[in-house]
Amino acid sequence: MAGALALAVLLAVASLHAEAVWLDVPQSGTKCVSEEIQSNVVVLTDYSIMYESHPYSHPTIAVKVTSPYGNTLHHSENSTVGQFAFTTAEAGNYVACFWVDSAEKGSGVSVNLDWKIGIATKDWDAIAKKEKIEGVELELRKLEVAVQAIHQNLIYLKERQVVYSTSL
Repeated sequence: MAGALALAVLLAVASLHAEAVWLDVPQSGTKCVSEEIQSNVVVLTDYSIMYESHPYSHPTIAVKVTSPYGNTLHHSENSTVGQFAFTTAEAGNYVACFWVDSAEKGSGVSVNLDWKIGIATKDWDAIAKKEKIEGVELELRKLEVAVQAIHQNLIYLKERQVVYSTSL
């Protein structure tokens, strides 16, 4: 049980950070990423095509983000750069899919994806300026918010464990 709790805390802490990834999107086909997120969590994402592999062409991509129940939260076409933001309405797996939608032939594109969830979405510089806090006080505020997020994640994981146990 202690090992499961340690794993839960580790997963909760890991989920507090932003994740930046590069996706290799094939010329024909789709590349998707997903994240299991609780309800009432802010998600901010920036994406852009990396042009190093395409110095003379300008391919574009399409993006579609869906909720666990299949609702479209963001849809964009003919993009080279973009962003989406939403607050999760339900807990579950949120999926972002990318595909090349330009007519230019090539081997696909690389997409830089900066996916921020929860407290990673906070603009701490603006908060510090507004509330006139800095140094240790600011770091303590960040830790307080992180502890609250970890606590909420542990409650969520415990509820999921109870639901899973009763469904067996």
